[in-house]
Formats: sequence, C-alpha cells, structure tokens
Amino acid sequence: MVLSFPSAPAGTPREGCRRRIVKASGLRLALQLAIAVVVFATAAGGAATKALAFSSHELAAKIAYCQDCHGPAGQGYRGFYPMPRLAGQQVEYFEDQLRAFVEGRRLNSIMSPVARSLSPAMMTALATDFRAFNPRPLGGDRRELAAMGEKIFQDGVPEQNVPACAACHGPEATGIKQIPRLSGQLYLYMVKTLTNFRKDRKEHLSDVMYPVVESLNKRQIEAVAAYVSSLR
Repeated sequence: MVLSFPSAPAGTPREGCRRRIVKASGLRLALQLAIAVVVFATAAGGAATKALAFSSHELAAKIAYCQDCHGPAGQGYRGFYPMPRLAGQQVEYFEDQLRAFVEGRRLNSIMSPVARSLSPAMMTALATDFRAFNPRPLGGDRRELAAMGEKIFQDGVPEQNVPACAACHGPEATGIKQIPRLSGQLYLYMVKTLTNFRKDRKEHLSDVMYPVVESLNKRQIEAVAAYVSSLR
C-alpha cells in the first residue's frame, strides 16, 4: 500500500519551508561560487604581483649599479681591488652566491649589504642578464704558467691528491648550475680567491674546495689562474 499526500497549496507552512530550503541552497551555491572567484582572483593576483615584483626601470638601475664595478659587459675590473667577471656565469651559482652574502656564508663588506637589498626575483633577473654577456677575457695573466695550469686543471696532481678541476667545472671551465664558470675569470681575482678560500667562504662547497686549494702551492695556484683566465 502506497501512501500519498496531497501537495500543499502555495502559501502553506510546508510550501514556505520548501521555498526556504531552495533559497538556502541557492545562497550556498552563490557563496561557493563567490569564494571560488575570490580564491582564483587572489591566486592570479599573486602570480601577477610576483611577475611584476619590480619594474624594468628598477632592473636597469640595478644592472647599471653592478656594471659600475664589474664592467659594462660584466667582464670584471683589473685594479688594486680586482672585481670578478660576472659575464657568462651560471645562473644558479650567481643566485646562490648572492644568498651566501645575505646569509653570511660568504664574507664581504661591500657585497653583503648590496645583496641584502635584492629580492629573490631581482637576484634571478640579474643572474639571467649577466649570463647572456660574453665579452673577451681581460687577460693580464702570467702566460708562461698557462701550460702548467692546463695540466693541473685537466689532469689534477695525483701525487698531491689534487683531482682534476675539469671533473667538476667541465673541460672548458664553463661550470654547471651551482658549480661556477671559471673561464675568462680575472687572473688576480682567481689567485686571491683560491689563496683566501678558507677565510672568505663558509659554505658547503668549501668542504670540496678546502682540501684542493690547501694542497696546491702558490705557483700552482697562479698557474691554474693563468690558464682559466685565458679561456673564453
């Protein structure tokens, strides 16, 4: 036996309840749609904000600031205080070193405050910009030591437990990702960096480099620097 009930006429309590349920359901749906729109708009706005973290004018100003010391093509500067070549450097290494100045893994009274003024997005933009430069090396190296440096770089010094530099930096010294490019780097900067590696750097890569640089004598360091500084 199936029981059936007559439909309540419009305006009765049961009909009014049904209308309230439908209305509530409609409100919930509208609210859900509104939330979805807000979430989507927020995400899109966040992406847009990230993409527009700085203006082209701000980027140009930062590039010009870097060029004041590192040269108009990022080729570096030979002087009393040699400035390293930035041109062609690996983007990942460039960014990591800027963060190292911020975090105290690298110590430099000039670069630390400069790096702290840069946002992560600006660091990436600068790294990408200088990566595209490819000027000729400045030279100024001791060419008579380049042949010795090439042998050390390519083959290492087994009797001193020094591995080949090419094993990490590549046969053409161009580096890869967080391993730096050395080709074309300033001779004096390379000598200074290898000589003062333990003093200037406090980072995980130092665990690899410490034994290497401490196993090389002054002439060998100068030879490696002479070789890589001549590469393009």
